[in-house]
Amino acid sequence: MHEQLAALPRLLVAHLELSLSALLVGVLLSLPLGVLASRSRPLERLVMSLAAALQTVPSLALLALMVPLLGALGVENIGFLPAFLALVLYSIFPILRNTVVGLSTIDPALIEAARAVGMNTREQLLRVELPLALPVIVAGIRTATVWTVGAATLATPVGADSLGNYIFGGLQTRDLNSVLIGCVSSAVLALSLDGFGKLLLDAARRRTRRARAVGLGLCAALILCTGAVLALKAGRRSDAITIGAKTFTEQYILSEVLALQIRRTTGVATNTHASLGSSIAFDALCTGAIDAYVDYSGTIWTTAMKRHAADVPRTVMLAEIDRYLNSKCGVRLVSTLGFENGYALAMPRRESEKFGIRQMSDLARLASNLVIAGDYEFFARPEWQTITTRYHLGFKAERAMDSSLMYDAVAAGSVDVIAAFSTDGRIAASDLVVLTDDERVIPPYDAIVLVGRQLVETRPEVVRALRALNGRIDTAAMRQMNRAVIEGRSPTEVAHTLVSDWTGPAEPPRQ
Repeated sequence: MHEQLAALPRLLVAHLELSLSALLVGVLLSLPLGVLASRSRPLERLVMSLAAALQTVPSLALLALMVPLLGALGVENIGFLPAFLALVLYSIFPILRNTVVGLSTIDPALIEAARAVGMNTREQLLRVELPLALPVIVAGIRTATVWTVGAATLATPVGADSLGNYIFGGLQTRDLNSVLIGCVSSAVLALSLDGFGKLLLDAARRRTRRARAVGLGLCAALILCTGAVLALKAGRRSDAITIGAKTFTEQYILSEVLALQIRRTTGVATNTHASLGSSIAFDALCTGAIDAYVDYSGTIWTTAMKRHAADVPRTVMLAEIDRYLNSKCGVRLVSTLGFENGYALAMPRRESEKFGIRQMSDLARLASNLVIAGDYEFFARPEWQTITTRYHLGFKAERAMDSSLMYDAVAAGSVDVIAAFSTDGRIAASDLVVLTDDERVIPPYDAIVLVGRQLVETRPEVVRALRALNGRIDTAAMRQMNRAVIEGRSPTEVAHTLVSDWTGPAEPPRQ
């Protein structure tokens, strides 16, 4: 808990700067567009339809879409920028809608009165229409504020620091305290900013000089603070090595192992981008947004290289992967950690013994009555298509869910089989049986350390430090570390224990 609370100020500021900057730009875009749309029925239909269509896209999907779009443009595609752009788009609809509604519902007699006293179009807008529509417009801004603060928690998978770090990390490590801190902090922040919006509205309604001065002062302070934070962010430069991590416990541990190895060997500072999506982490390494991370040979083989053969010798596969990555984007495979973490179908021991299921081919006779669960990407992966074809499997239902919830689901009997990870400590803790891949359909999933082109070209001492990790971690050690995190230790603590225990030369690379 102490470690989590120590990170709260940093993550709270990151969440605030992301939310406020997106909201500020959203207001600056939506208000003028709303005014223009209120003057033209065809334009109103067009912009409202586009804004509504954007709002129907799930916020996490909108965030994820920004990564390849920015990558195609050759700009930084993980971290603050993709999250910022997605949140700007997400904030537009409620502000735009309320601006149009507020302006279009003003009594026409008031507009005529303004014209009658000689007001031009600009004066009419600023002195009559906007003041009358202000309560409705501010209501839209308050709605957008709450939505934006909530959606910003989903920025973690695209590499942006936010209070979502607590939520994603806590779900994967089964740390309810972390999830609670993230949820409560986000809710308090949203309510506080919503209250700030109410203060502004109240000040505007009073229409006294003092109230207007207070309102303008609060707005100016908010804009200046947001601008200052963004300016500082743009001006920051860091020589630290950035380590990526995907969205599960093992990756959190391994990113800390890489960071500790670099710091203790070279003295170079490091930072981490945790909870990245699988394809996002790979793209980020290729574009230089991160410098290194741990991936798995089977993932690169099937997802990036589109290869399906599982009977390729391990050494041949690793060599081909290295050649492919180097030719594609200058990424190099510098070490294999010494263990394999592949997909494995698993089921409760009592069910395995009851029905005599020991290998994956045994599932064929019962699959039509069974429900299988996998992580978000498993059922879209080539391995799953090959498994179902080779073993003639047709399950009653396929349920994609967060990997941290699969074990609870199979323990409760909500699902019968899960696509587990072979080094997951919860396999033994949940008394699951891993079914043998008797047709050898699933390719090897050696844990491999990948480094980006910039690290290879400019920081050879860091590459040497990561190369020294060859064979350092075996399957039993990795499974034990994963279980230690599930039982309450932090990934940082577990990684620190491992690295501090290393003595003597590293083992040879796993073949």
